[in-house]
Amino acid sequence: MRTVLVKVTGTALVTVLIAYPLYAPHWGTGILGEVTAAGPVGGLAFVAVFFGLVALYCRALGRTLVLAGADRPGAVWWMFAIPYNLTEDFFIVGRVRAALAGRVTPEFLRWWSILGYGWCAFQILSLLPGLPGYAGGAVAVPLWAAHWIMTSRLRHTLGT
Repeated sequence: MRTVLVKVTGTALVTVLIAYPLYAPHWGTGILGEVTAAGPVGGLAFVAVFFGLVALYCRALGRTLVLAGADRPGAVWWMFAIPYNLTEDFFIVGRVRAALAGRVTPEFLRWWSILGYGWCAFQILSLLPGLPGYAGGAVAVPLWAAHWIMTSRLRHTLGT
C-alpha cells in the first residue's frame, strides 16, 4: 500500500512540475517549449531519437533482469508511461538492483545504484523552470549514459 501511495503522490507532483507552463507561464515554456523550439521537424526528430534511446536502455535493463533470473523483466517498459515513469524509474532501478544483489560485487552494485538513482533524481530536477531545470538535465544525461554503460557491461558478468 505504501508503494502505491508513493507512486501516486510522486506522479501527481511530477504532473504539477510538467504542467507549470499552464499555471505559471512567466516561469517559461517547460520541456514542451524546449522540444517545440526546434520547429516541427527538429522537435519530432528530438522526440524520436530520445524515445529510441530509452527503448534501447529498457532493452538493456530487461536483458539484465532476464540474465539475473528476475520476475517480470518486461516491467522496465513502464519507462514510456509519462508522467508515471518519472516516479516508476526509481522502482525499476530498485527492482534491477534487487535482482543483481549477490550476483555482482557489492562495489559494482553500489556505483550502479548511485548512478541509477542519481539520473532518476536529476531528471525530476530537470523539470524545474530555468537554470535549476537545465542543470538537472545537464547532470541527468551523463548519469543515465554511465548507468547504461554499466548495465551493458553486466552481460559479461552475468554470463553472456
